[in-house]
Amino acid sequence: MADAVLSRTHDVIIIGGGHNALVAAAYLARAGRSVVVLERLDHVGGAAVSERPWEGVDARLSRYSYLVSLLPRRIIDDLGLSIDLLRRRYSSYTPVPSDPTRGILVDTGDAAATAASFLDATGDPGEAQRFADFYTRIDPLARTLFPTVLEPLARRSDVKRLVGDDGLWADVFENPLGAVLRTSLETDLARGIALTDGLIGTFSSADDPSLRQNRCFLYHVIGGGTGDWDVPVGGMGRVTAEIERAARAAGAEIRTGAEVLSLSPDGEVVVADGDRTQTLHGRVVLSGVGPAVLDRLLGEGGASGADPVSSELPEGAQVKVNMLLKRLPRLRDERVAPEATFAGTFHINETMTQLDDAYATAAAGGIPHPLPAEIYCHSLTDPTILGPELRASGAQTLTLFGLQVPHRLAEGAHRDELREELLAAAQRSLDSVLAEPIADVVFQAPDGSPCIEAKTTADLEQSLGMAGGDIFHGSLSWPWAEDDEPLRTPAERWGVATPHAAILLCGSGARRGGAVSGIGGHNAAMAALEMLER
Repeated sequence: MADAVLSRTHDVIIIGGGHNALVAAAYLARAGRSVVVLERLDHVGGAAVSERPWEGVDARLSRYSYLVSLLPRRIIDDLGLSIDLLRRRYSSYTPVPSDPTRGILVDTGDAAATAASFLDATGDPGEAQRFADFYTRIDPLARTLFPTVLEPLARRSDVKRLVGDDGLWADVFENPLGAVLRTSLETDLARGIALTDGLIGTFSSADDPSLRQNRCFLYHVIGGGTGDWDVPVGGMGRVTAEIERAARAAGAEIRTGAEVLSLSPDGEVVVADGDRTQTLHGRVVLSGVGPAVLDRLLGEGGASGADPVSSELPEGAQVKVNMLLKRLPRLRDERVAPEATFAGTFHINETMTQLDDAYATAAAGGIPHPLPAEIYCHSLTDPTILGPELRASGAQTLTLFGLQVPHRLAEGAHRDELREELLAAAQRSLDSVLAEPIADVVFQAPDGSPCIEAKTTADLEQSLGMAGGDIFHGSLSWPWAEDDEPLRTPAERWGVATPHAAILLCGSGARRGGAVSGIGGHNAAMAALEMLER
């Protein structure tokens, strides 16, 4: 039935099958609305998936996103999700770049040991207390702001009153992050640990006047009301599978292999589904794809006459490397156990100076050397992602996330060559703090190939349809509305509006979107329900 044109009407059509789209579908279906999810790939989940990258190897990795902080307990409870999240005892380990035989181990279970490692690494007897005091000062932001993310947008002035500390407000929301890091911390090493929270997937410097680093930092320190980042048992795919289960159980229709070809402002969706082309019509359409992708579907203000949703080009700024190791590598710092250092976030070449130097190098078109990176071993906290034989052998996973690698480096570059260059840069950076080359402990697949893969922004753009490889679908926004911003419609009040009344954002591009949170999906569903009840 090739090219057959059919018509069907739904209350809600959702474009894209990422975790936010599934959250929205579950809420809408539970409310009795007819809803269909259209996913281009043969599976749902978007970047929140678990996969086996290496044939014949029983290791199921969180291939893209890998930790959970911003997923509110309310969503888990509302949808009846069976998700286990484990808290990590060790927050981070940071070797001294000039002398990797010393490093800072932040042990949440042993303040004295943490203080001793700060002293040994920095030579400053007061830096551990300053570091603790900095985060104690930041903590109220999590308790104040996180409860608001599943509510209609508050005004900026109202949120400022909630925070109640004019100095803290100025330091986080009005001045570049670098300023408060310099006044709060004395050492380049400690400042770098804090600054990394502002640079995950974000191309910026400590003193960027746009404050994009501040916005990224904010979302990294408010999750769950505590700022903790937890390990999803079974991997990120387990989180998505539970949301998909909830959506299907509620009656949502989920169609994979269904590629949306175009969309009109009034909710007409043309989709290629197998050997047929189908035209659907939704009273409301939710977009789980990024604003830039949505613009392409709408025609970008061309023949369709649709106003553009986004005025900016999204740009991711990371490289992710997945590895399976025969065992954990030996460290140059022999005073700490690898099981402790790799269980939390292991910072490599991430002093504040190194991070800013890397930004300058990349802004000029080069690959940073050394590449700032952080690594983490999921299987230490959650060994269930490995098969029994791998667990018995002592094998471990390792995830490396390289910073300050903007998508602009991919422009005009051969994708495979760039990937190899970035992988080599990541390995050099990691090797600089190890007592043995990482290549010596990489597990081999049955065909003899090393179990290591790199995912660049170009790879994300190709495989996930993520424009610019931007994991946030564009610049993160403050979690409020400006005082003069119109909040007349449900979409505006919930932070999911586009220029088109029938089309709402439900993914990471929504206000308060980004990361694995379900917040965009929840808020779009709430706005859609208000619209449908009118």
